[in-house]
Amino acid sequence: MQNKTEWEELKKLLLDRSLSFGDFVLSSGKRSNYYFDSKITTLHPRGIYLACRAVLDIVRDNNIHADAIGGLTLGADPLVSGCAMLSHLQGPFPLHAFIVRKEPKVHGSKRMIEGLSDKDTLRQAIIVEDVCTTGASSLKAVEAAENYPLDVTAVISLVDREEGGSDLIRKKYPFYSVFRRADLFS
Repeated sequence: MQNKTEWEELKKLLLDRSLSFGDFVLSSGKRSNYYFDSKITTLHPRGIYLACRAVLDIVRDNNIHADAIGGLTLGADPLVSGCAMLSHLQGPFPLHAFIVRKEPKVHGSKRMIEGLSDKDTLRQAIIVEDVCTTGASSLKAVEAAENYPLDVTAVISLVDREEGGSDLIRKKYPFYSVFRRADLFS
């Protein structure tokens, strides 16, 4: 983040609100002695603002080109919506938001992606997620975006647990994180 004070404030919010210690089974099936429930921070008014500022700073600072931002529901939902709204307020290149379902809708349009219209002329997307462990959530969202079809220009995670997921994603896509585990536990 451009503003070190805001980065520290977001770090404190994540540590105070979203970090728990104990015995947890992660969505990947892996066991962990700590858990980040990032939604507790990204659904907090100041937390979502700071998290989305950080994501959009990464986009700007790394000259990432995109006209849409999306991710797998539910972890990415606050980030996707917040980044779209904040990008509109910041201008001049607002990002359209989309959400990737875990399974295609079984009725109606049977869509895998919500929020995009066939009338949109979108070409490039950024995939976001709240926490990267194995990279499976991001890669599922990437696959859905590419099937839409969109070119995925980057993957951004709020927290990288540094457990191999970011390395897997980097094999094919630029990967960035606001925080690495080492940042949070230092």
